[in-house]
Amino acid sequence: MQQTQAVAPGIELSKKELIQMRLPRGATGFAPSGPVQTHQWGTNRSAFLGQGMEFAESRIYQPGDDVKNIDWCVTARTGQAHTKLFQAERERPVYLLLDLRSMMQFGSRVRFKSHLAAEVAAKLAWIGHDGGDRIGALILGRNNIHSFKSARTRGSVLQFLDAVARETRQQELPDQAGLQETSLSDGLRRLRQICRPGSMVFVISDFADLNTACEREMKYLAGRTHIINIQISDPLDSALPATAGRISNGRDTLQLNRLGKQVLEDYASAFEYRSQQLKKLSVQHNMVLHQISTPESPACLFSPRAARSQR
Repeated sequence: MQQTQAVAPGIELSKKELIQMRLPRGATGFAPSGPVQTHQWGTNRSAFLGQGMEFAESRIYQPGDDVKNIDWCVTARTGQAHTKLFQAERERPVYLLLDLRSMMQFGSRVRFKSHLAAEVAAKLAWIGHDGGDRIGALILGRNNIHSFKSARTRGSVLQFLDAVARETRQQELPDQAGLQETSLSDGLRRLRQICRPGSMVFVISDFADLNTACEREMKYLAGRTHIINIQISDPLDSALPATAGRISNGRDTLQLNRLGKQVLEDYASAFEYRSQQLKKLSVQHNMVLHQISTPESPACLFSPRAARSQR
């Protein structure tokens, strides 16, 4: 009889736990304005214009336009031939970029950042699946990157959740000697190559290595997709303790020496600068930004009033 391997609460997640994070059936699909509590399945507008059922706009008639679509009212009013454009009914694929690299395998309150990110990703995957959306994903791991083609099947979601659970397992931590983790900018570049125009993209990360290369990739991606950034943080990301102490990953313990005032200030300033850059980038390129810390429940992201969202 096969025994179920125990997981460390707040650090690791089992596939069963990720499956149980499926929200009630009433929460299904994503609307163009963003995630969470905008589950309007069937009301998604396409980023493309084409032949469809719903009128979008009129424009000046061009050679090759179907004469059956001439807008006679506008033509009579302006004296120029106009044709009608209709909203094309196209599906909106949903892609998740989930960061579970080494910097995410840390937490000082309640849980690891990777634990929180995995739970958020699981809920988003189930919402999209239950709404009939095609779900694709990239997982940035500690020594590799997992890619999942967009699909609408339950099996594809379970395959994704299985990979997420494995990446949270601490005993499966590989030997990092000589290995270089995939950067966030590389992950974004790869995502940009596989995303279809008009897709909805969730980037779930602490954005610890946000730099000009990341900003460039996010700018390109935002030009053709709708991006929701979810910044995961821990209280120790923004401020280190002034007094000495010990930290542990459950196996090893590290003694911290008392840090100088300038070191503490520089550390806090670096986090604040990175957060402000992410906010600025999100505003400039019409991306949604949610910020959540490890002591918080991910339920706050899925409430009708997600006050932390910014545009």
